[in-house]
Amino acid sequence: MTLTTLPLNNGLRIPSIGLGVYKASADDCYNAIIEALKAGYRHIDTAAAYRNEAAVGRAIKDSGIPRSEIWVTTKLDVDDMNDTTAAFHKSLELLQLDYVDLYLIHAPMRETRVQAWKEIELIYNSGKAKAIGVSNFSVAHLQELLNSSTIIPAVNQIELNPFLQHVDITDFCKSKGIIVQAYSPLTKARKLDDLTLVEVSNSVNKSPAQVLIKWGLQKGYVSLPKTVNATRLIENISVFDWMISAGDMTKLDALESNFVTEWDPTEWE
Repeated sequence: MTLTTLPLNNGLRIPSIGLGVYKASADDCYNAIIEALKAGYRHIDTAAAYRNEAAVGRAIKDSGIPRSEIWVTTKLDVDDMNDTTAAFHKSLELLQLDYVDLYLIHAPMRETRVQAWKEIELIYNSGKAKAIGVSNFSVAHLQELLNSSTIIPAVNQIELNPFLQHVDITDFCKSKGIIVQAYSPLTKARKLDDLTLVEVSNSVNKSPAQVLIKWGLQKGYVSLPKTVNATRLIENISVFDWMISAGDMTKLDALESNFVTEWDPTEWE
């Protein structure tokens, strides 16, 4: 199995599937990453707010896989946006890394988001973050950033799946060359028994979870499914040797229902 990659606007290529470790305990996070890297994953998505950066760093170090082969994303906690540089270096320390591949503003929930971005630009220029971006940003938040910065974000990470498609955001990102990353692509398992989704999964002889991931990949998004289960780790990454038909993609697109699983930070002013 060969993972696909997508080109970022600075010339780097990002693996199209990553392991999300949101709310994973230190032990679960460590074990899941070890198993994921064995299974072929090369992209780990964490955040300061997840409180498991140290476990991510230990797992990467213990895996025996060269650091250069693993894409590591972490994020600036909204509570640290008044001291972005210090927060970034704290993350590096916890991760036991010399650099991260991608550093994101976790959410646009502080008026200091533009100033935080200016500090992140300096981090990028230092080489300590190979790419920079944002998470949970609406079109208005992105436009504000573009109007007051010199570097276009490489990525906007948002909750995204057929039941929550944020077409306005994805269209805007595409027009600006910003890659969209989909978190909660599996709807936190709340829609896996949807009749249309099950129908499509039966038509391709794959699980509903695999169909949700594949839908995002065929849209050109990076998918970040979370699991700490070794069997599902393999299932979630086994999505590169088959396709969803155009007709079935249309059925999945019709599932849009603004189904937010937790909260919608894009509504923040």
